[in-house]
Amino acid sequence: MLTILREHVEAIVAHARRDHPDEACGVIAGPIGSDRPERLIPMLNAAMSPTFYEFDSGDLLRLYREMDDNDEEPVVIYHSHTATEAYPSRTDVNLAGEPGAHYVLVSTRDGAHEAGPVDFRSYRIVDGEITEEEVRVVDRYTEDSTTAAEAAPRTEGDN
Repeated sequence: MLTILREHVEAIVAHARRDHPDEACGVIAGPIGSDRPERLIPMLNAAMSPTFYEFDSGDLLRLYREMDDNDEEPVVIYHSHTATEAYPSRTDVNLAGEPGAHYVLVSTRDGAHEAGPVDFRSYRIVDGEITEEEVRVVDRYTEDSTTAAEAAPRTEGDN
């Protein structure tokens, strides 16, 4: 299960809407081994494409050095799909190189880039196998976030 701050969900959705019709992408870093997404880093889609995302290699290198310096790792890797559902494509699966990360997809199809609900889903992708997981949205983290969490619907409306 992915437990994520409401402000991060809202920021990811806003990023996806802002970059539409191109795919948006980014990372949420967290302390190594914590599985807690804490620091949102929106990235530039170097491909500038409505069907593909690619992190700029220089930006990605800087991000990994910064995470290393801060004892962080990528907890969430997110991107948007602009014309299809929020489900990993074959390309997404082939590029999924962080087996411990949550892969979040947001779909801005069918007018969701302007207003209304978007499809917001999370997956684990390990050795080419896709497993959808529950998303719990919280206002803040606690020692036991599950006690303060409320289950999130599959879609998030305007926030």
